[in-house]
Order: sequence, then structure tokens, then C-alpha cells
Amino acid sequence: MNMRGLARIALLLGMLMPGVVPALAAESPLAVRQVAPGVFVHQGAHEETTAANMGAIANTGFIVGERCVAVIDTGGSLENGRRLRLSISHETSLPVCYVINTHVHPDHVFGNAAFKRDAPAFVGHEHLAAAMLARREHYRRSLARLLGERAASGSELIAPTQAVASDMSIDLGGRVLELHAWPTAHTDTDLTVLDRASGTLWLGDLLFERRVPSLDGSLKGWLAAMESLRGVPARLVIPGHGAPSADWPSAMRDQERYLRALLRDVRQAIKDKKTLSQAVADAAGDERPRWLLFDDYHPRNVTAAYTELEWDD
Repeated sequence: MNMRGLARIALLLGMLMPGVVPALAAESPLAVRQVAPGVFVHQGAHEETTAANMGAIANTGFIVGERCVAVIDTGGSLENGRRLRLSISHETSLPVCYVINTHVHPDHVFGNAAFKRDAPAFVGHEHLAAAMLARREHYRRSLARLLGERAASGSELIAPTQAVASDMSIDLGGRVLELHAWPTAHTDTDLTVLDRASGTLWLGDLLFERRVPSLDGSLKGWLAAMESLRGVPARLVIPGHGAPSADWPSAMRDQERYLRALLRDVRQAIKDKKTLSQAVADAAGDERPRWLLFDDYHPRNVTAAYTELEWDD
């Protein structure tokens, strides 16, 4: 019997015998869209994590090969990951052999525990394990505050069992994925995944669409990574937040404009000997109408950029 059939039986048992399979009975599959043959994406909400969305705010998905499935990010909670696992079972009975995390942020990785029973290889940037260890307790407390202790229970950061130092290829059976670990950019744990078969490039949070970019690494490094990404021959790109796009590399245009404005204005503020608070008030302010969640993240971006750039020669 395939996983789809097992999921249906579990759901039926949940209705007939409450408490027997509470996780499957209470959860419905995430809505996913097939954006290329064998490539499925759930587009996250442009929101902050709340008890209502259970952390389903980042793009997650999976790629189906002839032998097995690779998951690309697992969402912001155990429930989010379980619902993604149900979506996979509705599309294929093949096993999940890889769970690939594009970076450390909790909205992309807190669903990992939903895949432990599959015993996959957990794959991530060579710096991901250390970043998870350093941030684990802070992220756990934050999730409990946002969702409540009970709803956050079981969500955990699972470190990679396979670390990517530069480049790695994995074969799903007739389908090869090319993984690349980037120098510090959005974070110091950024990993991209290129599916050769469809030309689909999963960018993680190296690309934001509509939702304002969030800087947690190096502004100059991010711009350098974007310049290198232009040369990747992608036919479709999946951002970490926002709609998939076939308009490549033009899909980076808005983000590049924002980051360059941030770089220019913060450098000028430092040159003019403005304080950090003055820079936060002034830098790249013209960008506000163009982005969602601007006031939630832009001040942090200015602070991170100011800290990085104030020691430039």
C-alpha cells in the first residue's frame, strides 16, 4: 500500500477512534502547486509567524525523482512539516531520502522533525550545524511565545547529517540536484538547489519577492552572491518568500535595487557621521511603499549594514 493510502486510513481512524492518530487526523495537507514536472511548491504567506499560520510563511516544497524524493525546506513548525509530509504522500509513494535546508532561519527548518521517521539524509551548508546550535534556545523560546508552548512542542532544529562545503550533487534516480554553499550573504548558511531536469533553481532567502529582504549576514556578500547567481542557467526560480518566477535573472531586480539603496545610504550616513538611529530613520526610506513588512525588518537591515560598513576603508 502506498503512502497516500496509509494517510487516508490514518485520517479515517482518526475520525472513528479519536486519539489513535491525532497528528494525521488533525492536519490537512499543505496546498502545493506543481510548477515543473515533478517539482512541487507551497507558497508561504507574507506574514509573521502566528498561531493562526503555524509558521507556514516560507516557501517549501519537494522534488520527485524515479527513486525517491528530496524536500526543500520544511517550514516553521512541526505541524507545518507534517502537513508538507502529507502533501508528499498525496503525490507519490516514493520515500523521502533527502531533507535539504536552504539556511538556518526557523521558518524554513522547524518542520524537520516531521521527517525523522523517513530517516533521510539531512543536508545543509557546512556552517548550518554550528548556527543551529548557537540559535537553538533563542529560536525555541521565540516559537513558544508565538505559537504557545503546546503548539510549539516537537518543533526542533535537526542539524545536517551531510554538510555542503562548496558543491554537491545528489541523485534522486534519473534526476540530479546540484547544491551550492555560498559565502556569507543573506546568512552564513545559504544553500541553493538547482534541479537539472527542469532547470528549477531553489534560492531560499537569497531572493525575496514582495516581502522586504531580511539581512542576517553580509550586505556586500549578498550583492556579490546575486552577481554570481546571474550566471546560473535557470528556467524557473523559487524564492524563499514570494511567487516562483520564469523571469530570470530579472526576478532579482527589485531586491537588488533595495539592497543597493541600503548600501549607498548607509555608507553616506557613516561618511556624514550620522548616528545609527539617524541612519535607521533615513536610509533607503523611498523603498517603504514597495515592500511588505518593511517597518518590521528594514530597521534591522540598516543596523546590520551600519555595523558591517562602519569599518570600511
